[in-house]
Amino acid sequence: MNHLFLKLMAVGLLFVSVQSSAKAVIEIKHQAGDMTTIVRNAIEKNTDKDLKIVFEKGKYLFLPDYAQNKYSYITNHGNGLKKIIFLLENYDSVEIEGNGAELIFHGQVAPFQIKNCKKVTAKNLTIDWDIPFLFQGEVTAVNKAEDWIEIKPFTKGFSWKLDGEQISFPDIDGFSFFEMGSTLAFDPKLKRVAHGAFDLRSRPRRVEKRPNGILRIYEKLKRYTPEVGNVLNSKGESEQNRYAPAFQTMNSQNILFEGITIHHALGMGFLFERSEDIVISKCGVFVRPGSDRVVSTIADATHFCNCKGDILIENCKFQHMLDDGTNVHGTYVEINKIIDTKTVVVELKHFEQLGFEFAGKGDEMWFIQQPSPDRASVNTVSSVNTINDRFIQIAFENNLPTNLKIGDNLENKTWNPVFTMRDCTINDHRARNVIIKTPLKIVIENNDFSSMMSAIQLRGDNYFWFESGAVNDVTIRNNRFVHCAYGGGEAAILYVTPRLGKIFDDTALFDRNIRFENNTIETFGNRIIWADRVDGLTITGNKITKTKEAKELYPEAPLFDLINCNNVEISKNTYTGDAKKTVVADEKSKKNLKVKGNKGF
Repeated sequence: MNHLFLKLMAVGLLFVSVQSSAKAVIEIKHQAGDMTTIVRNAIEKNTDKDLKIVFEKGKYLFLPDYAQNKYSYITNHGNGLKKIIFLLENYDSVEIEGNGAELIFHGQVAPFQIKNCKKVTAKNLTIDWDIPFLFQGEVTAVNKAEDWIEIKPFTKGFSWKLDGEQISFPDIDGFSFFEMGSTLAFDPKLKRVAHGAFDLRSRPRRVEKRPNGILRIYEKLKRYTPEVGNVLNSKGESEQNRYAPAFQTMNSQNILFEGITIHHALGMGFLFERSEDIVISKCGVFVRPGSDRVVSTIADATHFCNCKGDILIENCKFQHMLDDGTNVHGTYVEINKIIDTKTVVVELKHFEQLGFEFAGKGDEMWFIQQPSPDRASVNTVSSVNTINDRFIQIAFENNLPTNLKIGDNLENKTWNPVFTMRDCTINDHRARNVIIKTPLKIVIENNDFSSMMSAIQLRGDNYFWFESGAVNDVTIRNNRFVHCAYGGGEAAILYVTPRLGKIFDDTALFDRNIRFENNTIETFGNRIIWADRVDGLTITGNKITKTKEAKELYPEAPLFDLINCNNVEISKNTYTGDAKKTVVADEKSKKNLKVKGNKGF
């Protein structure tokens, strides 16, 4: 066996390239100072197709100055020139062993970009930023009559300044948000969104410096006014506040993330695009214990866009994010032009989808033709020509439907996953615990959930987000739901609610075959299941207890609300509480509704 050993004594890095069936190994030794150049040089010098990166346990700092710059399309984030620390592309296998190392990033960087790899394994790492891209302040006074609030900004570990009469942050390496932007009130003791709080877009008329480090913010707040003692957290303008996820994985297979903890990221924690067979095990996204921060990642803990194979999330803890615990979906594109009998131009409709790889040769496509939201027919892609980041020309093996119209949708049939989540804890964050859209089998079991919005939401959307699609096989069982839907917006434990454009029939059945069984629910609110356009919904064996832990936000809401549904059974459930309404169903939903063997209603 021939071995090539290159020891970089000056920087304390050992790079070992084994020219055989074994992997090339980059060993990263612990040292002080910026590690970006050391890591970049080692990766760029490697020519093997199998790579292993091994960290010595310790704390490592990564600065953006010498990161690799590359224009990047990142779904559900902002596209642009990104500063990438670990760029890992085109490997047969890549393995990262952290050995408990902490990777601390500074400024605008994309920590891991993994593309076109046949096998990916990353284990035993902690990721954080030295300074978060967030602003926090404790509310010390509120004056509704004069439209101002006073806050005492957090200073330790945060970066901001008063620029004229406005707050700018994080003021790092020349970058700042010049608008507080997306802002939310938190309960500082529980480190979760304040009860009844709404998302706010904060654009103060002016900010005034007061004695003792207090700032007075002049702004008319329409939907929600924070209370004294709340912590306000802001993440800046909506089109700039998702720089990059901690891990972006694209066009890769056989992926395992295990023992990874993310305390902060400038976007999502784990993002997967057009990848297959993914396991996230024993991972965490949450604020570092003892920290004053109330927010971990800027967006979702985990997010899957047009993935396939099996996705498994198990034994994980996701907390304090500013978006969902997980979002699993495909993509709707809209027919923009019909070129000939086999060729169309489609448009990516949402600004955070631009540049997304929607289709490849050999992919099967569903045609969704207005006004029906059904998957009407299937055709196979013969070629793809990407015109630009918004428009894609797609040719098919067979003729297009003769009645295809501008505004109809395509959905990628090939790239959909089987999804399983089990033994996870998801709580104390903004938005939903799980929002999921895949036509293949979904199992969500043995989890602990607590949610600001709905705990689980099923929502195909060809109106705004253009995230497909309708579900066909969902089992939600043996979970514990405690203190759910405590944000200001009305929601339910399970909320099934497609959002379709006006040219589509808003009464047509959409989602199918959903089972909600043997779950334990303890919450202050009434709404348990709110279902719209479902064919086949079974709610059975659940134990529901209404608690006195918090103020009821929507006292007139029913336990079960059915709209345009078919084949619904509500049986063998137990309810303890004082809801005024239990089952509310419209005429269509009543036709094949069975309510039997329940206790307490």
